[in-house]
Amino acid sequence: MSKPKSNALTHLVKAFCWSIKGIRSALKHEVAFRQEIFLFLFLGPLGLWLGTTACEKTLLISALFLVLVVEMLNSAIETVVDRISDEEHALAGRAKDMGSAAVFLSLANAVVVWGLILSDIYYS
Repeated sequence: MSKPKSNALTHLVKAFCWSIKGIRSALKHEVAFRQEIFLFLFLGPLGLWLGTTACEKTLLISALFLVLVVEMLNSAIETVVDRISDEEHALAGRAKDMGSAAVFLSLANAVVVWGLILSDIYYS
């Protein structure tokens, strides 16, 4: 049986609601996501204040958003792996480790972006 068709606006509203539900779920169940939201709420306004051009401000904020996006994807991977089985399995461990590595790389990216931009602003 096929799903009933919805118009574009209805789909957009539903997609927005699903997204909000996902963010609420991450805030409720994922400690790392809450920590990164706190970091974003602190550093975001700081990035807007420290950046001297629109491009710098965009890069500083985007690097923080990327961390949140990657953490959300990592949490989704971990949730699916845990749903499938609670047994230890090499492939499940590899998937979780890769998700964790992706978060680490996004955090490293944020540090590099912030470091390069701030060093350019204050040492030029």
